[in-house]
Amino acid sequence: MNLTVTGRSGRMGQSVIAAIEAEANAELHSSHDKGEDLVAALQGSEGVIDFTLPSLTDDLLEKALAAGTPLVIGTTGHSDEQRAAIAKAAETLPIVFASNYSVGVNTLFWLTRHAARILGNETFDIEVTEMHHRHKVDAPSGTARTLLEILNEETNTSYNNDIDHGRVGETGPRPQGRIGMHTLRGGDVVGDHTVMFAADGERVELTHKASSRMTFASGAVRAALWLQGKPAGLYSMQDVLGLS
Repeated sequence: MNLTVTGRSGRMGQSVIAAIEAEANAELHSSHDKGEDLVAALQGSEGVIDFTLPSLTDDLLEKALAAGTPLVIGTTGHSDEQRAAIAKAAETLPIVFASNYSVGVNTLFWLTRHAARILGNETFDIEVTEMHHRHKVDAPSGTARTLLEILNEETNTSYNNDIDHGRVGETGPRPQGRIGMHTLRGGDVVGDHTVMFAADGERVELTHKASSRMTFASGAVRAALWLQGKPAGLYSMQDVLGLS
């Protein structure tokens, strides 16, 4: 499969290129960086793997739609409007859109959903923590946002109304049903995520720690290969792994 990588000079772009070179069923067709000709890069490409910035997503969608090129989008930090635009593009193109392409993290997503169904948020207090390197620009991370969305779905809560992003001052006792979100940044941490369910007398913690970007890059290449022959639609890494 001939693949295009956007964000060639970025950390993830370099990792994706290495993952393509290590995959017998994939070949690097072209790569692209901001300011270069995206139309030319897409000519003859069978798929794009995108780990860039939300500011570049609109142009990518426009050019991919014109070329009919399937997309694997790993960029995070999109606005609600951009998410809607991605969903709209998926009516024409097959798109895998995921906050994390690690097999381990997607297992964490699955476990979090089932733990939330069993434990709930009436007896158990739920807290989410994430840590990334000092260069990461969006917070909370896309992976943490996905974890919160899963928790919202399973506990009938809202991201906008029921999430406490850190705490400061005299906050008073913890309100029942709220979900805490805590973001840490520092060093060269690739990505740590923990979901905690805490009740009187017991605590359940689900944790994933990534030590290499290659786990995300290899997963993204796997998603691109999975897209071959798929009809238009918006897919997730859960679909790729058969966990949906």
